[in-house]
Amino acid sequence: MRFQTTPKSFAYPVLVADIGGTNARFALVDGPDAPIRMCGKTSTSDHSDISAAIRKAVLKGTNLAPRTAIIAVAGPVTGDVIPLTNAAWVIEPLKMITDLGLHEVVVLNDFEAQALALPAYSGGDVEQIGPGTIHDATAKFVLGPGTGLGAAAMIHAADTWVPVPGEGGHVELGPVTPEDFEIWPHIERVGGRLGAEQLLSGTGLPRLARAVALQMRSEPAFETPSSITAAAHDNDPVAVRTLEVFARCLGRVAGDFALTVLARGGVYLTGGITPRITRFLTDGGFRAAFEAKAPHEALMATIPTFIVRHPNPALEGLVSFAKTPHAFAVDMQGRHWRSAAAQT
Repeated sequence: MRFQTTPKSFAYPVLVADIGGTNARFALVDGPDAPIRMCGKTSTSDHSDISAAIRKAVLKGTNLAPRTAIIAVAGPVTGDVIPLTNAAWVIEPLKMITDLGLHEVVVLNDFEAQALALPAYSGGDVEQIGPGTIHDATAKFVLGPGTGLGAAAMIHAADTWVPVPGEGGHVELGPVTPEDFEIWPHIERVGGRLGAEQLLSGTGLPRLARAVALQMRSEPAFETPSSITAAAHDNDPVAVRTLEVFARCLGRVAGDFALTVLARGGVYLTGGITPRITRFLTDGGFRAAFEAKAPHEALMATIPTFIVRHPNPALEGLVSFAKTPHAFAVDMQGRHWRSAAAQT
């Protein structure tokens, strides 16, 4: 496949959009030194398509017409028609150019956008879990348990940041501790296997809770992630053990990815579940599992891990890319559309 290089700059104003299965979030960037103008979020189900959502959520409140749109979507970008996995929208960049008078449209993977945010995080954007120190200009990794389990690396090479999205959330996840070996026989398989996303996600958490309940000889009682986290807050024993196992498994998977790319720039946890289980990520179990990578325990102890506290990490990454595209090497082949006027 040909590699189409990143443009040196984009035409302003730039509209950035994080399109999820439930909500779409928008912001405007008027120039390379201008502050971000947040345009809020809207439910995807409230609009027939992305153009209608942009007209109501963005264009209705400004006289400035965006010339560029940079969009993050959950899933691979494989052509001119991009269906969303968990929503009825179909993203058609050429149609967006016509509908909205845009000069160009770029569509990226959602965790690629999250990776683009990693180099700029500072201060309150993140909360560190355990020991370790960031090494400048070294690989970073982002992992996010939400509806699914998203994953992406940010590699530093030749003085450039290179985001590498993938489907790492589907790696295998087997038992390790004696407790795991008691729980795992009760976990239902999907497609004959047990991938990380089948436990470490919003759909996987109730699956894990059912297995924990059976292992504890208790009646399974939880059907949603929110019911589990709420019950854990009230110290329900099944819910507490479920989230302890969840955090330990997340630490193991995060540690595997840290070893894979030698992420001495840190491993960062995002996703909708992460902020709801802080107590279980900071009690020591997550970090112990992260570091338990014999014969490299000493190395793992030097790699920092973080909870991302930034409220809009994907938008932050898209804004960084919009303002400084030259700082990143992003493959634009098949993911960059331009109007006829812009091409000439």
